[in-house]
Amino acid sequence: MMVSSKDVARLAGVSQPTVSRALRGDPRLTEATKQKVRSAAEQLGYSPNAFGRALATGRSTRVGLLVTDLDNHFFINVLAAIHDELGGSGHEMILLTESSGADGIEARVSSLGLGGVILATTTTASLLPIRLADRSIPFVYFNRVSELVAADSVQVDPEVGLGELAAALAELGHEQVGAVLGPSNTSTGVAREFALRRALAAHGLTLRDESTRRGDFSVECGNLLAGELLDAERRPSVIVCGNDDVALGALNAAAARGLRVPEDVSVVGFDDLPTASWPIVQLTTVRYDLEGMARAAARAMVRRMESVPGAEVELEAVVLPSSLVRRRSLGVAPTRS
Repeated sequence: MMVSSKDVARLAGVSQPTVSRALRGDPRLTEATKQKVRSAAEQLGYSPNAFGRALATGRSTRVGLLVTDLDNHFFINVLAAIHDELGGSGHEMILLTESSGADGIEARVSSLGLGGVILATTTTASLLPIRLADRSIPFVYFNRVSELVAADSVQVDPEVGLGELAAALAELGHEQVGAVLGPSNTSTGVAREFALRRALAAHGLTLRDESTRRGDFSVECGNLLAGELLDAERRPSVIVCGNDDVALGALNAAAARGLRVPEDVSVVGFDDLPTASWPIVQLTTVRYDLEGMARAAARAMVRRMESVPGAEVELEAVVLPSSLVRRRSLGVAPTRS
């Protein structure tokens, strides 16, 4: 037989509304009352239904996380932190992918009864933030942002990490710098490229057009575009990549051509995903607190969803610092005859 909140209320000796308030952590209740309700719920194996809570409170506790695809290692490595942070505050994560397009996503947001969306796929021309704002659906920019609609955001400042990288490249004698950068229609792609160019210029280094490629943040893209740079008559001594997935592709491209890393060419990434530290990879990369970033986005989403309807809530912009972590893939520039 299914256990209901009435059963919990009867065992705890409280009213049914008190059960709902206690399980939401209502600060107006005493800790003793909340603990009594939690103990009764645990004893009976009671778990409140998300749709039931939404009907009772008029608010959904479901949060959508929109990602480009499930092959991208960046997204794979933030799912657990977002899921756990939302779960700790009584919210449920629903995973969405971009495969159905913006209109399909809007329909799914409504059909799934989502109370908010964490956007991890925003491009500079994306209309989805506008459409969500028009429907008064709260959202948070995660990693990428758009200037079309102001909203809470969590992103990384690449300046310090790429500044440390440029200093290391100058120290190691790298004068021929190549790059496989992210797409120019994403804030991350643009910010990392500008920061890299500024940092290189501060050390007298230049990123030439013929040594620059742009593409999506995928292993396949890194393999293809880094391969073009490696096949060029004037091969770069180092390839700086838009993220770690692209860098993995660059490592594959070097291996396919019989080139040693870092003796023949160095490779650098961005994100410091767990794969980067594997002994077989040992990727030099720009690091930031990836888990902290994911949890900050979840907290921002909950804060926005639980604000009083119609109340003015100041926008929150969380910016995480970056730093360089040096590993085996970055070495002294090879001597050219």
